[in-house]
Amino acid sequence: MQLNKPEIHVLTKDAYSSLFEPNPYVDKVFTLRKDQKLGQLIRKLKIERYDYVIDLHKNIRSYYVRIGIGARSASFPKLNFKKYLIVRFKWNLLPKTHIVDRYFKAVKNLGVTNDSKGLDFFIAHNERFDIFQLPPHFQGGYHAVVIGGQHFTKIFPAEKLIRIIPKLELPVILLGGAEDTERAALIVNQLDDRVLDMTGKISLGASATIIQHAVSVLTNDTGLMHIAAAFRKPIVSLWGNTLPDFGMYPYMPGDEQRSVIIEHPGLSCRPCSKIGFDSCPKGHFKCMMELDEETIATQLKVISQTSINQ
Repeated sequence: MQLNKPEIHVLTKDAYSSLFEPNPYVDKVFTLRKDQKLGQLIRKLKIERYDYVIDLHKNIRSYYVRIGIGARSASFPKLNFKKYLIVRFKWNLLPKTHIVDRYFKAVKNLGVTNDSKGLDFFIAHNERFDIFQLPPHFQGGYHAVVIGGQHFTKIFPAEKLIRIIPKLELPVILLGGAEDTERAALIVNQLDDRVLDMTGKISLGASATIIQHAVSVLTNDTGLMHIAAAFRKPIVSLWGNTLPDFGMYPYMPGDEQRSVIIEHPGLSCRPCSKIGFDSCPKGHFKCMMELDEETIATQLKVISQTSINQ
């Protein structure tokens, strides 16, 4: 007897629905709006009569969704206690395992295994950016530089980027959200037309298109870093108060040489948080301010050759 192909539905916040809607492996996307009560959403989900629920958030809200739906469910090891130990006491008991591989433990009972092909990211056709609209001197190649981040302590300072960009041989496109436009303006005002500011001007899909066609990507620990990893781009990632050891570094199995991590491993106050702060708790921000600019520029130029030589 031939079994029917299982349907995959995704529940996410309304702001993130565009990440899943173009995905051909996702059959339906449900969203939780800010003005929507959780119980109302759960009643809507129960109509689907799910066989299995995979919880990749493992927080109080996702727990209530699992209980409310009433189907069999599974989650993954979130390692919050071990994260607490390294943040509070600097005792690093974290496994050398990427969060993607930990996610697969949630589907182990379903017989799902990792194909080791890395991440997927799909861009809706109407969100793709026409690369030929870029200025002529960008047509020969460019670096995508992601200047945003969810928290201040994960954002590389603009004044340091201003000193790094002139050391690069290719022009630069700045990417980020509307909240990053002021920082981008500081950079553009100090440099010439080799810098193109796209922060707050284009959609996530358009930003992803620019990353897809970039020679390499210089980025903070942020969502666009993971999109760059999905496209197997050469990546130089800059780490402030958080650690790659938390398991959220660029995930490119088999292509690890395309990822260079720049961090301040000897700093005694790091990590100060598993997420981030609006300002440095110590007031010095050494985790970012003391990252060597020459090293960053050199690593970006070297890793770019893996893309240019393809």
